[in-house]
Amino acid sequence: MEAGEAMSPMSQIREKLARLPHELGPLGLASLAVLVALAIFHWLVIEPMQARNAELQERVARQAPAAQERAAQEPGPASTQDRVAAVYDFLRKDQQTTDWLATLYGIGTATGVQLKSASYRTQPADGRIVRYEIVLPVAGSYPQIREFLRRSLAEIPVLSLDQINLKRENRNDGAVNAELRLTLHMVKS
Repeated sequence: MEAGEAMSPMSQIREKLARLPHELGPLGLASLAVLVALAIFHWLVIEPMQARNAELQERVARQAPAAQERAAQEPGPASTQDRVAAVYDFLRKDQQTTDWLATLYGIGTATGVQLKSASYRTQPADGRIVRYEIVLPVAGSYPQIREFLRRSLAEIPVLSLDQINLKRENRNDGAVNAELRLTLHMVKS
């Protein structure tokens, strides 16, 4: 370019952009790349998430009055004392421990699960709820054990599954050995 000629604005911009890498250096270029990456991340990730959040908040705001109205209409225990009494009422059943164990054995027979000798023990309790821990080794196919657990938890409302350990002797064997740790939660008589 000759000394007296004026540069067009586009030419000036191109020239400045061409000098930019030399003026910024490697650290400046890396910083610029990070800023560009952050802008792209904000545009592709943050903005859609903010839009989704606003949509969900609007939905919650629309549904909250209806949920509060339903909660006000539904009768339920009001105080903590009433809630505790409701738990005790739920756990208070006419069946004894032996009745629940017989039910458990019947479910095992019905589902084809082989029940082995179990161990039972009562956990010391300070309150009104007594816990009977049962360690029950069983054998059967995975679907049989799963059905046994499903039915047991459905038919014995005071039963909880605390732990399950599954073991298969070899890969080709369809039988599974399991050790179930169950607890009966009952109210003291």
